[in-house]
Amino acid sequence: MPFGGSHHGHAAIAKAEPAPPTTATGDDRIQPGAVMALVAMGLGVIVIANDFTALNVALPAIEGDFNVDVGTAQWVINAYCVVFGMAIVTGGRLADLFGRRRAFFIGSALFAGFSLLGGAAPDSVWLIGARVGMAIGAALMWPAILGMTYAALPESRASMAGGLILGAAGIGNAMGPLLGGVLTDELSWRWIFFLNAPIGAFAVLVTWLKVHQPRPEVAERRIDYPGIVTLSTGLLLILIAFDQAADWGFGDARVIAMLVVAAALVVGFRFIEPRMREGALVPSDVIANGGFRSACLTVLLMSAVFFATVLYAPQFMEKILGYSALKAGVGMLPMLGTFALVSFFAGPGYERFGPKATIAIGAAGLALGPYLLSLADAGSHYGALVSGLAVTGVGAGFFYPSVTTAGVTALDPSRTSLAGGLIYMFQIAGGAIGLGITTTIFTLSSENDLADKASAAGTHLNDHQTSVLHGVLAGTDSGTAALHQLGSSVQTTILTIVRESFATGVQAGFRFVTIAAVLGFLISIFFVGGSLMPSRRPAAEPAGS
Repeated sequence: MPFGGSHHGHAAIAKAEPAPPTTATGDDRIQPGAVMALVAMGLGVIVIANDFTALNVALPAIEGDFNVDVGTAQWVINAYCVVFGMAIVTGGRLADLFGRRRAFFIGSALFAGFSLLGGAAPDSVWLIGARVGMAIGAALMWPAILGMTYAALPESRASMAGGLILGAAGIGNAMGPLLGGVLTDELSWRWIFFLNAPIGAFAVLVTWLKVHQPRPEVAERRIDYPGIVTLSTGLLLILIAFDQAADWGFGDARVIAMLVVAAALVVGFRFIEPRMREGALVPSDVIANGGFRSACLTVLLMSAVFFATVLYAPQFMEKILGYSALKAGVGMLPMLGTFALVSFFAGPGYERFGPKATIAIGAAGLALGPYLLSLADAGSHYGALVSGLAVTGVGAGFFYPSVTTAGVTALDPSRTSLAGGLIYMFQIAGGAIGLGITTTIFTLSSENDLADKASAAGTHLNDHQTSVLHGVLAGTDSGTAALHQLGSSVQTTILTIVRESFATGVQAGFRFVTIAAVLGFLISIFFVGGSLMPSRRPAAEPAGS
């Protein structure tokens, strides 16, 4: 049931048969075993969230070890996001059909197993392949965790469930850069992967012992294979097209072909789903819910901010400010620590002020934060990043728990895993698409700026030199070799230009995600969490009239 007046959710519930009356005490009471269940779910969330942000501070080290540039290294993040975004709706559906507990166990085994393979990777291709396997496991884990968490609490505490899940994600996100920095500096980035196995095993053990919930009542037990294949392939093509546009350009025939085919598949998906009726991957009542659709669209636009910031802010700190991986991890605390802290206050704020206020505040922070970050240049110190990181953290802390609760509670309780999977799919898909576009903008802006400034300084760079010279900031062999091809008299000048052009590319990327976030903010103001202005009630008539 929605809180704060989400009229779309009330309309959906009004069509259902009325439930027998219950006392407020019975509705609000948290069962004794729920606390340990929430601990188990929180551990699962922390493993997934920690893994994502820990790797961002390790990317420069991965670039150096495998002799790749940032465009290739970001596939370690984006390959995970592509498959996660592609598979999470399927994971939600399977969790509802076959049991959330079972889905969590299988997903955890896949996530831990492929983590061990990732830690042993001999090259970037192996590592990216392991990330794909981890994403499949996480796509089973996340909707199962969300469904079990909401089921562990009474319906009147739904906002608490959202706050706990996103708060745990915030803790994992905040821990990630610190843990990743320590492991990268003191041992190796590979230990970020190895550590997932024992933590995941502990979460599985607690879940096995303490979480015992009935399987959701789902009338239709068929799996919508045509819908899964159509939507998954379309989404995959969209994400790959945007990501590869960084190398090929948006006008490349291969990019255009992938986008055209993806559009055709998405349109085809809309025709397939009504034929599947209740067995549809995305049932008709989910598609028809305007509040849920608007929440997903807002999440799609906003998630580019989070993904771009956790990738490019550590890159800026390590390559421009000269920070170690650990110091860059500490440098992310104004964002990720604030995100974790604010997430726990988002639930009470949601209950007191309603979804419109908390979602709008969060969206405003996510729009303002990257703009402030875009003001930092190659001559800036760390202090120039603090305000942008903190505002982004506040925005994420309010936005994600609130919009998740608003979306999930807009639908029937039997749809919680599916709803959670869809919302997170839009978050991951939006982040992956946004990161792909941001990387394209970063690459084009930084390389053009490098070539122009080098030419103005009297040094002509060929295409190969322009494309690899930024790698010298991460110590890649190709970047170092390209620098040594230049005369010793100009190397110092070119190094300065490389730093300046890298910062120029980061600025351009943050300006793009600011524009996307402003669009998301406008949608949240007008279409998410109920009406913008409360309906006017007729004045009470005087007594005796």
